[in-house]
Amino acid sequence: TVVEAGPCPIVQKKTEERDGYAAVQIGFQPQRPKRVNRPRKGHFDAAGVDPTRILREFRLDEGQDEKKFQVGEVISAKTFYRGDVVNVTGTSKGKGFQGGMKRHGWSGGPASHGSMFKRGPGSIGASAYPARVVPGHPLPGHMGDERVTVQHLRVVRVLSDQNLMLLKGSVPGP
Repeated sequence: TVVEAGPCPIVQKKTEERDGYAAVQIGFQPQRPKRVNRPRKGHFDAAGVDPTRILREFRLDEGQDEKKFQVGEVISAKTFYRGDVVNVTGTSKGKGFQGGMKRHGWSGGPASHGSMFKRGPGSIGASAYPARVVPGHPLPGHMGDERVTVQHLRVVRVLSDQNLMLLKGSVPGP
């Protein structure tokens, strides 16, 4: 899978003393200054970087050195090397309203000999007590279009001049 990885300017550095946790906020996808509202414009001006469409935070581990990251510095695909292992987070493909068989992998009932139970959900609860459907019961509904993380994908190749990474495995989204 080909993934675009940068350029991502560091917009803000959060510290344990000031913010209660250590993190780095980066931007992605340049945006025209005309399209940025005034609070965000002030946020980017304070960092001295061009406005970006997307802002994301990455927490730093206990042992990680905060001084390694400087506001205004740009992170690109050059940060990664062949053989690195990465986690990819994205929004999965939306599949709309789906039945229980597709959404939850139910096997369904017999399809012949006059069976009236083929793809339906079957029994969804008891009768008099508790006289309701228990919360969390798997039923038909909206499927996909949710935040998904795929872990441990290996970097096969890095095209640093184009800011592209080739990963072994699939990533969420279209």
